[in-house]
Amino acid sequence: MGCNGGEAVAVCSDKSMGIGITIWDIDTGDRLLHIPSCASPPRGLLCLRNQFIFASQIHRPGSVGGGVISMWPLNKPQQPLWSYPLEAIVSIACTKDGVYFAGGAPSGNAYVWEVNSGKMLKTWPAHCNSVNCMLFSDDGSLLISGTDNGMISVWSLISLLDVEDYQSFPSLLNYSMDHKSSITGLSATSGSSRLILVSSSLDGSCKVRDIGLGTLLQTQIYPTAITALVLNPTEQLFYSGSIDGRIFVNQLEIGLVENDPLFPSEDQAVVLKGHKGSITAMTFCQSGLVSASEDCTICIWDANTGTIIRRFNHQKGAVTNLAVIPRSSLLPGSSQRRGLGLSLLEKYPQPANLFRQDTRITLASPCQVLNENQTAINFQTTHSCQHMYDMEKKYTPASMEIKLEQSLAERTWATTMANHVMDMNRHLQSQLLDLMQSRFLLSKSTEMDSPPTKKRKISMSESPQLQEVEHP
Repeated sequence: MGCNGGEAVAVCSDKSMGIGITIWDIDTGDRLLHIPSCASPPRGLLCLRNQFIFASQIHRPGSVGGGVISMWPLNKPQQPLWSYPLEAIVSIACTKDGVYFAGGAPSGNAYVWEVNSGKMLKTWPAHCNSVNCMLFSDDGSLLISGTDNGMISVWSLISLLDVEDYQSFPSLLNYSMDHKSSITGLSATSGSSRLILVSSSLDGSCKVRDIGLGTLLQTQIYPTAITALVLNPTEQLFYSGSIDGRIFVNQLEIGLVENDPLFPSEDQAVVLKGHKGSITAMTFCQSGLVSASEDCTICIWDANTGTIIRRFNHQKGAVTNLAVIPRSSLLPGSSQRRGLGLSLLEKYPQPANLFRQDTRITLASPCQVLNENQTAINFQTTHSCQHMYDMEKKYTPASMEIKLEQSLAERTWATTMANHVMDMNRHLQSQLLDLMQSRFLLSKSTEMDSPPTKKRKISMSESPQLQEVEHP
């Protein structure tokens, strides 16, 4: 295969920032590129437009919010662009055309940006648990999120792009609680008129749902926890990587119901064995299936025979992320479409029009408890800052709710600041007492070398007054 027609695999670990990203040639096994200073959690790395590597990184030094999103152009050896979001981002996703980028946080908050301008279009409390997985539908009309407690939600992208009403909640089109534990993988069909979603979980199951109808089509139970998931290019099989290193291959039976007698059983599943540790990531390349494991290996599988074509050893740490890219993307000066560059990602959503510049932005309301018989929730808020200002003038339930949210926001801010001031106070107290002690010892040493004088003991009551700020 020619140099320009081949593929490369980019891998990274979450163990240490010093390990970075390594890119290998899939056909020859040669190491093509190493990008330093990167450590990404599972589902925290992707290749955008075959031109840029995006990686979410947590606990990076210098990041006030606890995380950073790094962006590297593949065809230029240069320093990455570092964007510092309000909080750490653990899972990321982008639309197929690379126009929109989404991230999920451990707090349950979700964020959506426009890549070209870096503009944050929406942020909202999508869940009450960590957002472990995010996925855009192939046509870019839906954003799907999966959480640490097994919940999967489907959001309308149109409502996410409503920048005029930046404080509104996006439309929740569908949700499910089929899984009983953390979601570890999401994959959706693209070639069918029906949008089919396959999900995997640590509860040892994979679920197949029709998103449009909201119905469960298939459940596959395994003897161990499932840690990664991928659909094959024909969208007829799904591969489930397990915590013990096995990869189960099952047929996608979208025409059958869960209790159909023809439903494939566990012993009919094809099992690929080649890893000794938990499967952390899977994807497909031209040669076949690509899998990574905590045993620090990456395997290229022949999808037809189930044999390993090539094995890479990542000696610096367990691989948590995979991305397959064209080798041509690494060539210096490779062509990039005009007008599709990169910008730093904004921290806050910027509404198109603000009628009052001094309007206070209120915090979003807490996560809503979903009833079992609900299929969708539409959150309604005010449609503009001016509308909110007019409502505040009236004594209505809506205005009272707005004032309550403002009061909660102000109380949260005051509590945070009070705790911060108390910490500073304690720190200053400690420094002052250390200074007094050192001066006392110095004075005592001086007195030993001089004629005796009448000494007076210093009491704490005579020390400078130190008062702690009371918690509001």
